[in-house]
Amino acid sequence: MSDKKVEFECATYKNDRGLWATFPGLCKGCGLCIEKCPEKCIAWSTELGVYGTPRVEPKMDQCIICGICETVCPDCAITVKRAPKK
Repeated sequence: MSDKKVEFECATYKNDRGLWATFPGLCKGCGLCIEKCPEKCIAWSTELGVYGTPRVEPKMDQCIICGICETVCPDCAITVKRAPKK
């Protein structure tokens, strides 16, 4: 059994439209979210995910909180929550 510790705390990012969170302990660095993002606002992070591959992070000034990245992530490593309408 491996002594490697898996991190299940999330990294959160916010803008006025909502919240975008990723779980580094689940992201395998497949890049599907980067490929499918309509705003092209998801990029590779300098931090590594659980498999030693780069994880992803959003550019929140461009993110429209559409949730497509959450839908296409095969490992449920992304959560998107829209802010309530005012």
